[in-house]
Amino acid sequence: MRTTLEDFYYGNITPNKQRMIPDSELKKAVDRVASYEKQLMEHRGGAEQEVLTKPIRSQHEINSIPATENFILGFRLGVRIMAECIDDNDGDIRTGGE
Repeated sequence: MRTTLEDFYYGNITPNKQRMIPDSELKKAVDRVASYEKQLMEHRGGAEQEVLTKPIRSQHEINSIPATENFILGFRLGVRIMAECIDDNDGDIRTGGE
């Protein structure tokens, strides 16, 4: 437990920067998208590249919003589960709690 707290304090925990497993379906999909993006950029001039870059950046922003929200919701659920686990007086009639 202490190692996790120290990692958190020193900024070593970055849930939004996970490594992709080589040869995973996610890695393959990301590589395909990167390849298509590269091909499109190679066939465009400067102004056209900028026009293409804007929706790509916007899509990254769109993707990050629900990812952040899902992380927060998952973390909150985990805390609620932990709180329920340590509640000695949770009304369980088998243990005499009210």
